[in-house]
Amino acid sequence: MDHNKIKTLGELKASNYTSLSVKDELRKNLIKQLQDKDAGFDGILGYDETVIPELQTAILSRHNILLLGLRGQAKTRIARLMVNLLDEYIPYVSGSEIFDDPLHPISWYAKHEILIHGDNTPVSWQHRTERYTEKLATPDVTVADLIGDVDPIKAATLKLTYNDERVIHFGLIPRAHRSIFVINELPDLQARIQVALFNMLQEKDIQIRGFKLRLPLDVQFVFTANPEDYTNRGSIVTPLKDRIESQILTHYPKTIAISRKITFQEAKISPEQSQNIEADGLIKDLVEQVAFEARRSEFIDQKSGVSARLTISAYENLISTAERRMLINREKNTVVRLSDLTGIIPAVTGKIELVYEGELEGPAKVANTLIGKAIKSLFARYFPDPEKAKKSKSANPYLIITEWFTEGHTLDISDQLNNAQYKKELMKAAGLYDLVKKFHPKISENQTLLLMEFALHGLAEYSQLNKKYLEGGFGFSDMFDSLFNMDTEDEDYG
Repeated sequence: MDHNKIKTLGELKASNYTSLSVKDELRKNLIKQLQDKDAGFDGILGYDETVIPELQTAILSRHNILLLGLRGQAKTRIARLMVNLLDEYIPYVSGSEIFDDPLHPISWYAKHEILIHGDNTPVSWQHRTERYTEKLATPDVTVADLIGDVDPIKAATLKLTYNDERVIHFGLIPRAHRSIFVINELPDLQARIQVALFNMLQEKDIQIRGFKLRLPLDVQFVFTANPEDYTNRGSIVTPLKDRIESQILTHYPKTIAISRKITFQEAKISPEQSQNIEADGLIKDLVEQVAFEARRSEFIDQKSGVSARLTISAYENLISTAERRMLINREKNTVVRLSDLTGIIPAVTGKIELVYEGELEGPAKVANTLIGKAIKSLFARYFPDPEKAKKSKSANPYLIITEWFTEGHTLDISDQLNNAQYKKELMKAAGLYDLVKKFHPKISENQTLLLMEFALHGLAEYSQLNKKYLEGGFGFSDMFDSLFNMDTEDEDYG
């Protein structure tokens, strides 16, 4: 339908336009999308088998929807993408505050316009992007914000009494008539506001300060909530919960591969960073593994969740840490090293809620522990298990390395080292290069150096080397060295 040509109600009727409710419109376009095998919900990863089918079912059922899940699980993004299932343009009575359907007007203004002008009533067109309203629920949201209030100035100016519906100033929901209306963090709404909302869903009437107005609004509601809120801040009142027909549980990515895809889709890396800084797959997996470790750490409040934003911020920080080192050393390009992982600590500490035991450890120490556990988790993918290797004396591939340290040698990798110094430092350790070449003969020089550093961190996690934190880096030494330096251990986290 050519929305540029149709300017009046008469032209609209002549075009055989049929108006649909917003839920029917979503349903109609979803049916077409499913039949065309058109994916929809672009950029939502890891939900193909779980959340998306449930969401599509709810739309086909014309349901109001509650997305229930921990933070950073793309709840709001899913709601925003529902706009793509709306028709591109819909007609409304020109000048109407609530975008009345010209064929089914509900406000006094639209009915009055049609009464006076008949088929000459001017019609305007609204694009689908304007048919989305989002409100973050906070305890100070009022009925006036959401539903409306009596406007005394309007009453005085138009010389109207208070029992004339024109004195009402509409709130957000009436203005979202024929649109998608999203309320984020629903439990944070005061109970009485939730009841007012329930009344709108149930009775199709609006009550404002004793004024009762029948206004059959047509709104697709999408609510989001955090399951912890049921115990923590507030809860969803039962009658309202009962009226939200579909409740869909979201979740965190189930695999590192999906988690990685989300991170790359979202991380803001500048073109020159992408060009000049090489990040190996191992490093990328380690960043994701940190979040997986955090989601099962006893130091972190699991009810609060570990957002997908953690890995996004961490990856951005990781690249910037390498970039900072490259700029200071006046190099044209560089490779992300394991020691650069210290740069992700600010991204991690701000995104985790610690339980009491975690508070005792301190956020920086917890972040370091998570990085250590991530290294240990991924180590077996690249090298044999050091504990098993230690027991079989004959074939212990790490023996030369640990013996070199036992002889009193140490190895310091700080972020001051330029590329050449970094290589030189790693090459000092006897047996380290040979170990990597034995298990990974075909990799590039940059990957070889990274795996050499990874082997040191891995051996430290398996308690076969001592790793201590230096200003801007790590120092590796013999395990026995740590026994004599126990008292300085805690100061290293500063």
